[in-house]
Amino acid sequence: MKIEKGGNSLSDTKQTPLADGTVESLTADRLEGIGEYYFSQKLREIDMLNKAGKQVINLGIGSPDLPPHPSVIETLHEQSLKPNQHAYQNYKGSPILRQAISKWYDKWYGVQLDADTEILPLIGSKEGIMHICMTYINEGDMVLIPNPGYPTYRSAAKIAGGNVVEYTLLKENNWFPDFEALEKNDLKKAKLMFVNYPQMPTGQLPTKEMFEQLIAFAKKHAILLVHDNPYSFILNDHPMSLLSIAGAKEVSIELNSLSKSHNMAGWRIGMLVGNEARINEVLRFKSNMDSGMFLPVQLAAAKALELGQDWHDEVNKVYKKRREKVFQLLQLLNCEFDDQQAGMFVWASIPKLYKDGYELSDQVLNQSNVFITPGGIFGTAGNHYVRVSLCSTEEKIDEAIQRIKSSI
Repeated sequence: MKIEKGGNSLSDTKQTPLADGTVESLTADRLEGIGEYYFSQKLREIDMLNKAGKQVINLGIGSPDLPPHPSVIETLHEQSLKPNQHAYQNYKGSPILRQAISKWYDKWYGVQLDADTEILPLIGSKEGIMHICMTYINEGDMVLIPNPGYPTYRSAAKIAGGNVVEYTLLKENNWFPDFEALEKNDLKKAKLMFVNYPQMPTGQLPTKEMFEQLIAFAKKHAILLVHDNPYSFILNDHPMSLLSIAGAKEVSIELNSLSKSHNMAGWRIGMLVGNEARINEVLRFKSNMDSGMFLPVQLAAAKALELGQDWHDEVNKVYKKRREKVFQLLQLLNCEFDDQQAGMFVWASIPKLYKDGYELSDQVLNQSNVFITPGGIFGTAGNHYVRVSLCSTEEKIDEAIQRIKSSI
């Protein structure tokens, strides 16, 4: 029996079984050109090397190895023991968490947010990127993506049907958008623009002037800015939010996360903040995709957001020491870098003798059993760079240095 739809039978769209009885891929067209996330694939490769006895030191991924504050873990434990804490939760998150986020934004960024209407807790900010793309992008809408930049911006926009247009960030321009170059594009169909400062992977800090230029550009072209802001507390004494700029709420929303700032990456706690209309629009999509976070996790997150300057100072003291070690490692490889960059990575240009960062990364992995990230995974503008994570102990970084000294 054939089911007719639009003049074509359903059987016409099915794949023909192969000789061995299996069926060719049935994946949707939206996944065309979307590969597996680089680190997902690379971790499997590293796992295979480890099974072969290589004991690879992974300096690639920014997953904090330090624990959350003890009071945060204690809160999770205490709340989890209560028998009434295990039900489905509000799609907009616990009022306690939203109040904590509101106070946190006011204290650290000088941004006032209505806890009831301008905050949406997320199961990690990466989830929020997808929700935003699915909420706003129609087929063919232009989405401006930084190059280099976080690869998920591109993949999420493409899955949602967007026409991805890169804007190149250059060292000579302090890794800021080139607004003159952007204006040369036909921006009539531009819908979203992803920005990210402190910038990943370059570690570039924002300035008020640059943020003001972004706001003016977005207003001129009726573009919604999506600012991804998870790194503002790491090796940075002056955390900054795009929403602190006058007029920002009219044209921008901001993603934030406790993954890096509070060593809670695996807890999956993020947030979207912005004006009420934008929050409600994203909630329309999100509420059909998932449910609220486990309540004890939300209450522990609220506890984490109460931590003061002492917490951030202690975390950054560790990262500063590790960064000095990473500088030594990169000097061994004859790489050049800015010693003032923020975030939990060091971004460095490679020597000219290498074709690209992939070649250097592969050499270090194959000869020294040390993995560093090739900059090209963040876009073509990163081809001649590598990125090294600070999420390993000083001892591990020292060991990586010794391996490189003895093998390269």
